[in-house]
Amino acid sequence: MTAIAELTAALGSGKVLTDPDVTDSYARDRTFLEPGGPLAVVLAESTADVVAVMEWATRHRVPVVPRGAGTGLAGGATAVQGCVVLALQRMTAIRELSPADEIAVVEPGVITADLDRAAREHGLMYAPDPSSYEISTIGGNLATNAGGLRCVKYGVTRDSALGLEVVLADGRILTTGRRTVKGVTGYDLTGLFVGSEGTLGVITSATVRLRRAPLAPPATLAAEFGSLRDAAAAVAAVIAAGCQPSLLEMLDRATLKAIDDWRNIGLEPAVQAMLIAQSDAPDGPAVAERMRELCEENGASFVAVAAGPQEAEELIGLRRLAYHAKERLGACLVEDVCVPRSALPDMISAIEAIAVRHDVLICTVAHAGDGNLHPVFVFDRGLPEPPPDVWAAADEVFREALNRGGTLTGEHGVGLLKRRWLALEAGPVTEEVHLGIKRVFDPLGILNPGKAI
Repeated sequence: MTAIAELTAALGSGKVLTDPDVTDSYARDRTFLEPGGPLAVVLAESTADVVAVMEWATRHRVPVVPRGAGTGLAGGATAVQGCVVLALQRMTAIRELSPADEIAVVEPGVITADLDRAAREHGLMYAPDPSSYEISTIGGNLATNAGGLRCVKYGVTRDSALGLEVVLADGRILTTGRRTVKGVTGYDLTGLFVGSEGTLGVITSATVRLRRAPLAPPATLAAEFGSLRDAAAAVAAVIAAGCQPSLLEMLDRATLKAIDDWRNIGLEPAVQAMLIAQSDAPDGPAVAERMRELCEENGASFVAVAAGPQEAEELIGLRRLAYHAKERLGACLVEDVCVPRSALPDMISAIEAIAVRHDVLICTVAHAGDGNLHPVFVFDRGLPEPPPDVWAAADEVFREALNRGGTLTGEHGVGLLKRRWLALEAGPVTEEVHLGIKRVFDPLGILNPGKAI
């Protein structure tokens, strides 16, 4: 019996795909990276399926690349040659939703927005909301420690992850964390696995924290600025004033123009940046009014507070259109640096200067309240990878972020795209510790090899 025949026999018919025309569609994420050819794709439906795959992979020394919805932007789910892609999108059960304990237990294939909708039926919400929340999965969010639009107030995915069920490289099942509000028994293994990009184990369920949903729709405003630096200064003022927005997003002119060319939003020639802010506090309208004043004090040429939920949704929808609008312009290298909030104005200015210096189109959006910037480098379609001037510009952006006390990635992960810069941030001691942890959990190196570390 061949190895693949053995795997098929263990899992049953219909779960192991080997047709190259089919497996190719599971081999890549949303990056331009060219994947290796997988031996097979496994459509797991249960923890038992994942256990069987990892036991088989250990016996045969076959690499395994876990995959959620394939919405990643760093190459973390890109297939390596001769691997098995372990697709988890069929594991879609919300195993438990407890309003009394304000927790849910969910499988990795649950769509992020679906969990939030299920929670809201009980007056609760699932706080993390990456821009891809209607298509991305909880498993993928956990793998990259995804953030999103509300993380300025509620934190990133790790802040909502209480415990995990993880299948280790040899097929053993590890349970981490807790269901309680507090708990400090042992090491924080939950925190270790969240953001590990499938290199330490395969998450098959998660116990996540739910929060009380606001009783009233959030108050929303949009402000237009004549410069990105003024918009960044307004962000700093909003944070310094203690407004505690539940959302604080920034879009540069290149992004706004891409959206305007697509959807005709009426972009004025003088507008160089837009802020979109929300407050879901009980006194949200008063907070929105204070944020309006701060935007005007910092140079906003126009500020409008949404008249109602529909207008607010249109503004938030504008932000969620940003990446799709940029994809219409060409191939995209999507980056994800994060700096201390106090460094945001200078980082914005540095990105603008880098774009001019290298004559590269950079469209920047930001989870501005977190200092998390997404500069997107646009280049011609059909190229196997970004041209040298784009890589040079990206290199400068990364180094600028690190020099300003920042990090290479706030929420997308390292994946394949950023490994060449990892040593700049980590340093030799950190690298040694990371590799030691990897050897403990994956001594054969079969879990998502070549990614993240």
